[in-house]
Amino acid sequence: MATTESSPFIRTGCDTLDQDHEIFMSLLDKLGESDNADFPAVFNELYAHVEQHFERENLLMADSAYPAAGEHRGEHGRVLAEFKQFKTRVDKGLIAFGRAFVKERLPAWFVLHASTMDSALAAHLRQRERD
Repeated sequence: MATTESSPFIRTGCDTLDQDHEIFMSLLDKLGESDNADFPAVFNELYAHVEQHFERENLLMADSAYPAAGEHRGEHGRVLAEFKQFKTRVDKGLIAFGRAFVKERLPAWFVLHASTMDSALAAHLRQRERD
């Protein structure tokens, strides 16, 4: 069963964000289907994607003078810190910790983050394009 089957894909209307979100969801599903031998490599791929995605968002916020950039960047930092804790465990071979994080924590966080913070950023970017 795919990890994201119970998590709806939230479209923000910003192609950059939506493409990154599609990759994120695909990697979550890939992790859900991976065996213990493949899990660490895919987990590291997801971690690298999240870092890159957050950096792209941070640049969009800076370039567009997004007023809630501080709060949004703070959330990115918080999630990356949590992710790093689980990455350390996965790197030590504690796959069950990584699986729990991927199944129980990331999908719910993603839905909330995409539907609130990322959707607000996308609306700001669309408004800036119209101005």
